[in-house]
Amino acid sequence: MTKKLWQKDKETNALVEKFTVGKDREFDLLLAEHDVVASKAHAKMLQKIGLLSAADLKKVLDGFAQIEKQIKQGKFTIEEGIEDVHSQIEYQLTKTAGDAGKKIHTGRSRNDQVLTAVKLYLRSELKTISDQIKALFEIFISLSEQHKNVLLPGYTHLQIAMPSSFGLWFGAYAESLCDDMELVAAAYAICNKNPLGSAAGYGSSFPLDRKLTTELIGFDTLNVNSVYAQMTRGKSEKAMATALSSIGQTLAKFSYDICLYMSQNFDFISFPEELTTGSSIMPHKKNPDVFELIRGKCNLIQGIPNQLTLLTSNLPSGYHREMQLTKEVLFPAIAQLKDCLQILTFALPQVKVKKDILKDEKYLYLYSVDAVNDLVKKGMSFRDAYKKVGLEINNGKFKRPEELKHTHIGSIDNLGNDLIKAQFKKVLGKLL
Repeated sequence: MTKKLWQKDKETNALVEKFTVGKDREFDLLLAEHDVVASKAHAKMLQKIGLLSAADLKKVLDGFAQIEKQIKQGKFTIEEGIEDVHSQIEYQLTKTAGDAGKKIHTGRSRNDQVLTAVKLYLRSELKTISDQIKALFEIFISLSEQHKNVLLPGYTHLQIAMPSSFGLWFGAYAESLCDDMELVAAAYAICNKNPLGSAAGYGSSFPLDRKLTTELIGFDTLNVNSVYAQMTRGKSEKAMATALSSIGQTLAKFSYDICLYMSQNFDFISFPEELTTGSSIMPHKKNPDVFELIRGKCNLIQGIPNQLTLLTSNLPSGYHREMQLTKEVLFPAIAQLKDCLQILTFALPQVKVKKDILKDEKYLYLYSVDAVNDLVKKGMSFRDAYKKVGLEINNGKFKRPEELKHTHIGSIDNLGNDLIKAQFKKVLGKLL
């Protein structure tokens, strides 16, 4: 039977217990260090307003120090029979600090305690993800500059369209990460508000100093309205999920490009053999499994905001037990995205691009727009020039004039990477 600090005389039915706890204990260890941070701030605040003596505060802080050491060493566990990480921490604290440990929950509810730890965890993960995105962004920019003059056929509808370059292609994904970071920064701002002191959603009759806990924990500001503070449970998770989904969309699309461009029918890029996988019967295969898995994982991540919407959208204000399930939906997605960013950052610098792709005659029509524009520059109306070139193509008479071979490179060469880097630096500043 699970030990509950709030339990009175009757024990919960074992089947009900198993169902309601679910997988919560599996994810709770991720919140341990954050619960300690918030609890220490709460204890200091209680001492300031006269609800905890200086001697009791010292006992409590010494107890928390021991727990923090265990967490950092990877030795902290939730014992069998303990409900969750929050109960485990208070249980250990009471063993070391005695009656002083029993006073730590004064003026707070399990609701604002959990919500605070969750927000701190999300905030920390957003910081880690932003660091990973920064590393990937710099790789994209570097590859863009390195290959800015290597031409690449552009496609629309999977039909050849116009000349492009590897510089534009890599740079496009760098800029995509800029927009992704805007959502990361927005999610961070939402998670960076202190809900501690809202208790079960209706405040406390104790004269809690919420501004002090906000400063001690390091939140930027606080959730002012106690009812709304509780409403941010689920909303904060969805804000983060939206950011993850946006990053996932960028990584999935890029990985699809990689898989396409590595195929023999395109043959634009390659990777060292150690980054590819083989076939059990076809000795020639060099499969892009890494990128296929990134694509698949990130496509699933893009569904997380919808799952959270379905989980929370029909709930009234106040806390409801469904909120526990947000961890099962979101926490694994965070880990998956971090893994995808890590492997992509490792693999991408090893890409090899093929040169002189556009010399192949099948890319002749990539220059049709340049041919039209050349006629316009010579005085012909656009409509007549378009018709003239179109008829030449239909009649099999279109030829790429020698002077048009490189006319498009000028606009391709103007990557705008300095502006993209400035944009990224600006949005990154919102997280610092």
